[in-house]
Amino acid sequence: MGELDETTVAKHPLVQFEKWLQEAIHSEVAEPSAMNLCTVTESGLPSSRIVLLKGIESGGFVFYTNHQSRKGVQLDASPVCAITFFWPDLERQVRIEGIVARVDEDTATAYFQSRPRDSQIGAWASPQSTAIANRKILEERVKEIEKRFEGQAVLPKPKQWGGYRVEPHSMEFWQGRVSRLHDRILYVKNDQGWTISRLAP
Repeated sequence: MGELDETTVAKHPLVQFEKWLQEAIHSEVAEPSAMNLCTVTESGLPSSRIVLLKGIESGGFVFYTNHQSRKGVQLDASPVCAITFFWPDLERQVRIEGIVARVDEDTATAYFQSRPRDSQIGAWASPQSTAIANRKILEERVKEIEKRFEGQAVLPKPKQWGGYRVEPHSMEFWQGRVSRLHDRILYVKNDQGWTISRLAP
């Protein structure tokens, strides 16, 4: 059983997060980089799904997707979100709220071209979040893309594909404890840096 104390946590939440992420990786928990991403729909309702964290860069959490997907359209229209990491084997959760900006094209291209070739083809072939009549349409599109880029180990990045960076303005770390008297430590960003406080479980 772990514990979390406001007097001993890292002064910066990203430092504390990276410590926990590495501990999750070393503990071999399932999908340690999986995070629930919650965006805002046109009607102001929440919309969530699981995506994979691909890095912490320039003070933010980075993930990649199709800009024309449902989440991409929502993020471009309302650039705020909440993300949650949950590592049940460690009894740990991290909740993050922040603002979102697109990753620059050079960074997105470099990451796209580092992916397996099949994943690159899949990004070209799938009109993500669009209704399609059947799976055969996708399979035919894959064949078309394979023929189009035959002989190329690395494909160019599609214009509609890229990354987003979530810059946090609050981060809450939750550590499970006995009798449901869990530890909750909240970081809130301000002009001077970050304030740290304990929340009741």
